[in-house]
Amino acid sequence: MAKSLSEYQRKRNFAITSEPAADKPSVKSTSALRFVIQKHAARNLHYDFRLELGGSLKSWAVPKGPSLDPTQKRLAVHVEDHPLSYGDFEGSIPAGQYGAGDVIVWDHGVWQPHGDPEASYRAGKLKFTLIGEKLGGDWALVRTHMRGSGDKEQWLLIKEQDAQARPSAEYDVVQALPRSVLSGATLGDNKRAKPQVAKKTAKKPPGKMAVALPQSLAPQLATLVDKAPSGDWRYEIKFDGYRILARIQDDEVRLLTRNGHDWTSRLPLQAKALAALKLKGSWLDGEVVVLNDQGLPDFQALQNAFDIGRSLDIIYYLFDAPFLQGEDLRETPVEERRQALKEALGRKSSKVLRFSEAFAAHHQDILESACALSLEGVIGKRAGSPYVSRRSADWIKLKCRLRQEFVVLGYTKPQGSRSGFGALLLGVNDADGLLYAGRVGSGFDQQTLKQLHERMQELERDSSPLAKPLTAAQARGVHWIEPQLVAEVEFAEWTREQVVRQAAFIALRSDKPAREIVHEQPQTSKAVETRSRHTTSHSDKSAAHSVAGVRITHAERVIDQQSGTTKLQLAQFYASIAEQILPHLRGRPVSLLRAPEGVEGEQFFQKHAEHLAIPHIRHLDPALDPGHARLMEIDSTSALIGAVQMGTIELHTWSATHEQVETPDLFVLDLDPDPALPWKSMLEATQLTLSVLDELGLQAFLKTSGGKGMHLIVPLARKDDWDRVKGFAKAIAQFMAQQLPERITATMGPKNRVGKIFVDYLRNTRGASTVAAYSVRARPGLPVSVPIARDELDAVHHAQQWNVANLRQRLEGLKEEPWHGFAHRQRITAKMWQQLGADRP
Repeated sequence: MAKSLSEYQRKRNFAITSEPAADKPSVKSTSALRFVIQKHAARNLHYDFRLELGGSLKSWAVPKGPSLDPTQKRLAVHVEDHPLSYGDFEGSIPAGQYGAGDVIVWDHGVWQPHGDPEASYRAGKLKFTLIGEKLGGDWALVRTHMRGSGDKEQWLLIKEQDAQARPSAEYDVVQALPRSVLSGATLGDNKRAKPQVAKKTAKKPPGKMAVALPQSLAPQLATLVDKAPSGDWRYEIKFDGYRILARIQDDEVRLLTRNGHDWTSRLPLQAKALAALKLKGSWLDGEVVVLNDQGLPDFQALQNAFDIGRSLDIIYYLFDAPFLQGEDLRETPVEERRQALKEALGRKSSKVLRFSEAFAAHHQDILESACALSLEGVIGKRAGSPYVSRRSADWIKLKCRLRQEFVVLGYTKPQGSRSGFGALLLGVNDADGLLYAGRVGSGFDQQTLKQLHERMQELERDSSPLAKPLTAAQARGVHWIEPQLVAEVEFAEWTREQVVRQAAFIALRSDKPAREIVHEQPQTSKAVETRSRHTTSHSDKSAAHSVAGVRITHAERVIDQQSGTTKLQLAQFYASIAEQILPHLRGRPVSLLRAPEGVEGEQFFQKHAEHLAIPHIRHLDPALDPGHARLMEIDSTSALIGAVQMGTIELHTWSATHEQVETPDLFVLDLDPDPALPWKSMLEATQLTLSVLDELGLQAFLKTSGGKGMHLIVPLARKDDWDRVKGFAKAIAQFMAQQLPERITATMGPKNRVGKIFVDYLRNTRGASTVAAYSVRARPGLPVSVPIARDELDAVHHAQQWNVANLRQRLEGLKEEPWHGFAHRQRITAKMWQQLGADRP
């Protein structure tokens, strides 16, 4: 450890605080020098101004924060160096620890020293330029001869007179922009840090650390079992309602379904009650229900409450807290998470919020007791288990009666005096597609018959959606519909023919997509007893599921530890966005980025078919790439899912179709930033590039890269060859670098990109490819490369804003296709070459 960091290390107990421990100073980076300003609500509110220098962060405490007014010389008290990893720290430093209080990253970016920074620092006069999200322009840090408390040096932080300077009477940047640039969080002035959640334990719970609150979170799901297993399990009511997760950030509360749909407007009283608890920085998990006269959950009554907008009747039962008040509790044992949640909810009483209490009974009596109370069943949670965003054997469900969801395939005509329809035909997904699972003809009231019949009439189709046709007798008089509706059904048993017997309709479910509905097969309690919470049993690893007719093996393999996404879930995600992604894949050679063991394992590109048999993928004419195996094309949903089955995560396409492969029909400008640059610099570079293209008379279409930058796609008429198109893209990049050499470079390589954005034109070469619109990226969190409209640019906060968990929410909220008007009609003209000052090849 560097001597400069020894004081930092000495002052902190890293068994208690979640601040990063000091490490060896970093070797010289190929990135620009970073700066960070952290707003710190310790005993007195102040701003910690930190500059990367010599492998650590030189640090000053600025009591009043920076000012854009050159006449305002801000006191800056020099404090101990901090490790570079501290630049990303946000959270709560516990009471009793050095610097106790809340911390947010108020600004960050790069700093460019004027002259030798080491010599200037020793001389006590640093002059530099800041490129941040909030601060920019020229600044100075000057050491004074004054002495403060102890031996700390006193410096002054001064804004130089330039275009970014503003009088303090006109604008106070710390008041105008109070939020974190990482999480959007704010701090209350002079507020002490919140006490640790687990107040009764002196030892910090394992896995508990302060972090920025994730934008999305998938819920943990329970595994169906045949009977209660032995071991240490905690049981709760299995509620008959809708699963809802609550995200609480500052004063904003969002209530989301298990699939990420925003239901906040449908649950206004519940959102208001959560906001009153002041649980900032939390993700809470629970279920909304309506209770009947006997105090039991009534799903039909819940649907009625939603239909008439009466949230007063709805109770939100909360049972877990993956994040609580800025703390990541996912690795904390479930019983400690629940105790912390119970204490947090106990502060204020509410008619619409309740804590889901555990049963105080022996495990052998649990299910019998629940069934005697006419409950649907119980949920068991293994003591000591973490919270994971996937289906887990650490959470189990036991049902009093057989009950599950089915896909509605069609309906029969009503008999006698009955109106609407007679019975619903039910199905489940299997490796072979949709399979028939029987009929349900009871459980409907007159209103349900009428409303459901109207919905099904809109979905009618001529043919059966089943993978295996019914007999003529079974299909007689059936009205087939598109398999989109999901019905929850209670029944006596599965017959040997795998159809339900004595079925009764409960309700339609809008919170579960049809593609996820399968025949629920309970695991044996013994399998659950012997299964480690961190591994998947052999039977699960070998189990297969079907998506778009493609058999998915090793379906439960987690391919991204951060989000908990499994291989099956990735296949289901791609199937759900097939309508959006296939237009960008069809007709083009595709390269696959495969990561069979997940994003943390080995990754490799596959450009040719070679010997790997990818289900349903199209092999192109061998003449397109002589001397190699055939190129590939993804032209259908089954081919898309076939690629996922073989471990593909990313999809990259050529800038030409295979039918006219020598004449590109678009070119790409990939804006690739120095990682240290703030996002504001990326937005400025994107706007600059758009302005250049506007002057040339070319319309460009934007998409996030899903990595660090932005992609600008310029569609073209099929006229020029690869060399000419690449040359033109290079001319644009060089023109931009000439106009703004301090910010833009047209030369590849990390050393040429320090503090700059590389306008990458090299993707416009024959055989090169670019990640396709709507492709997932093989990075933690599984971000997605997403098309955006030009007027949305300012609302994009980073290149990984959308991911597999929240993209569906964006798609459902779109009023117009972001790339509306995309067409291959534009031509590169001689005048355009002249405007760029380049010679036409």
